[in-house]
Amino acid sequence: MADGAPEVRTPPLAVTMGEPAGVGGEIALAAWTRRAGEDLSPFFMIDDPDRLTALARKIGLDAPVAAIDAPSEAPGVFGRALPVLPLRGGCADATPGAPHPAHAPSVIESIDRAVRAAQSGEAAGVVTNPIQKSALYEAGFTHPGHTEYLAALTGAERSVMMLVAPGLRAVPVTIHRPLAKAVQELTTDMIVETGRITAAALARDFAIAAPRLALAGLNPHAGEGGALGREEIEIIAPAAEILRADGITVLGPLPGDTMFHAEARETYDAALGMYHDQALIPVKTLDFHGGVNMTLGLPIIRTSPDHGTALTLAGAGVARPDSLIAALRLAARAAANRARAPGAHQP
Repeated sequence: MADGAPEVRTPPLAVTMGEPAGVGGEIALAAWTRRAGEDLSPFFMIDDPDRLTALARKIGLDAPVAAIDAPSEAPGVFGRALPVLPLRGGCADATPGAPHPAHAPSVIESIDRAVRAAQSGEAAGVVTNPIQKSALYEAGFTHPGHTEYLAALTGAERSVMMLVAPGLRAVPVTIHRPLAKAVQELTTDMIVETGRITAAALARDFAIAAPRLALAGLNPHAGEGGALGREEIEIIAPAAEILRADGITVLGPLPGDTMFHAEARETYDAALGMYHDQALIPVKTLDFHGGVNMTLGLPIIRTSPDHGTALTLAGAGVARPDSLIAALRLAARAAANRARAPGAHQP
């Protein structure tokens, strides 16, 4: 919440099941047990209540589960039990560490219903647990991943991935591409579009009135004036000028090896890396266990833990809920900022 900003009431957050053979269920149960100490806003799961009850018993966690009929019931239940909106298809037979394509329909149902709840205003936003894409692909899932599926569900033309850790928000312009292809595919228009979406999200979801962006150079020393590459001169600098013409404060292109230390991070609100690892390495270095993946450009709020299904840890009760807790907190803050914005309806 922004300092001095009035509190607003928002609906509960919808948390998806994710891969039932992964750690999503147990980190959600663990997050619920830490609700008071972490001052978490109410959330509800879209899952199989029997699966979660058995899982809590298996890992020795005192986390009662209560089935609800509608998201509106979640706040009243949250203080005494984890509210769960039951799936139409159960997953109580899921085996920790062993994904199965038979559970794919339930995984997708959980995502679909969470998105609908956010679109209708019944949920303040969606927090997604990690999915096992290989199991979904075997069942006929055709989208590259979570983010692309959410964009299709919400009709978003372009979505952007932001990684958030204390003291840093980082956005990769190119994402899951081989590095050689990322360099070939990088364009001025791509950087400009990513920058505009990022700046809009910083204003809307983070309540930053005048966002400042830092653009990383692609080459060592940001190209050294063309001696080490011309992408900074021909692609990145023109994008910076276009964004400045939009009224956005833009630094760079900056050398990637000097823009992430503490003093440098104080000069901008989000950094744009030109390729995947350039943005993700500093975030994971700062907070490996508590980083959050946030999707920008969607009409709804979506955050996610910045880790995978952790199949080797599933069912052992050792998976840390830090990243999910951080994702819940970020989604709640973004929802409050949207509700507080001029012209927004406040429940």
